[in-house]
Amino acid sequence: MPGDISLVEIMKLVGTEIGVSDWITVDQTMIDTFADATLDHQFIHVDPERAKAETPYGGTIAHGFLTLSLLSAMNYSGLPKIREQTMGINYGFEKIRFMSPVKCGARVRGHFTLAETRLRGANMLMLTYDVTVEIENERKPALTATWTTISQFDPKDRPEES
Repeated sequence: MPGDISLVEIMKLVGTEIGVSDWITVDQTMIDTFADATLDHQFIHVDPERAKAETPYGGTIAHGFLTLSLLSAMNYSGLPKIREQTMGINYGFEKIRFMSPVKCGARVRGHFTLAETRLRGANMLMLTYDVTVEIENERKPALTATWTTISQFDPKDRPEES
């Protein structure tokens, strides 16, 4: 579905899968960079030899929070752009579950179902998504989450409430 969509149009899509992101490869460089940024250097993430020898994963795995943070990129590639939007804001999560590890070298992508929309104030639309991060060729997803964002727009563009 990516492309442009109006505020009125997106509000009518509650209950619909409105986007699937591009695939993202989670490689060791990405994992190591995330480890450096978050100071989380646990061996299961940053030591391929030890992870291969001491874990059931056959090598390193991505941090769960790395996979979660990729939702921002998945949002950009997978969701339609709201024409009236002047700024997007991450509001937060109601529920996050890390279902399966993302092995180094795996590809992941996000599936976004619009669960709820709510006008807030004169210039904001809250959008809540049920998100699943799929791991290519795996039965179980990497994670599931309920994610709320805010689309800010000029008050003159505010749709009528129905």
